Order: sequence, then C-alpha cells, then structure tokens
Amino acid sequence: MTDRDTHPATARVLINEIEGHLLVAATREEGRSAAARFTAPFDWLTAHQLAEVERRFEAEYLVLARGSWQRTAERAERLRGEYERRYRALRRRVLIGSLLGWCAVLGCAGALALSRA
Repeated sequence: MTDRDTHPATARVLINEIEGHLLVAATREEGRSAAARFTAPFDWLTAHQLAEVERRFEAEYLVLARGSWQRTAERAERLRGEYERRYRALRRRVLIGSLLGWCAVLGCAGALALSRA
C-alpha cells in the first residue's frame, strides 16, 4: 500500500493547491497581456507611466478574476448541494418503489401458492 493510497484526501488537496498556483500564474500572464494590449495606443506616456498603468490594470484584472472564481466556486458548491439532495430523494424513491414492487411480487407469489394448495 503506497502513501498515496492511505492519504487520498491529502493528495487531492495538494493537487488542488498546485492547480490553483498554475491558474494564478496563467491569469497573471493573461493580465499582463491584456495590460499590454490596453496600453499599446498610449504612446505618449513615459515608460514609467506606461509601467504604472500596466501594473494597475494587471492588479485590477487579477481582482476581477479572483472575484469571478469565488462566485463560480460558490455557485458550484450550491449546485453540488442541490444535486446531492435531489440524488438522495431520487435514490429513496427508487428504493421504496423497488421494495413495493418486490412486496407485490412476493404477495402475488404467496397468493398463488395458497390458491394451489
């Protein structure tokens, strides 16, 4: 048995953290690219001013992206809870229907056995 087998939750947390760091890095790069595209027409700005506008644009881009991720994660959590509730209700209905069906079959079999006896 490997360490991975004994600690799947720990492995999942580690993988989630790595994915999160990669996502932040990719978003930063997207932010830099968007900032460069945004400031491209501002050729009258000095290099320092241009760098400051790009830095602020990138920072705002990251804030907006994080807010979007948080809203998406919150929505996913709500949907997960809703789907789990619906699944449990459906599973209960199927179980009850199956039990009633088996009771009906066994009742019919018992009645048939009694009528032949």
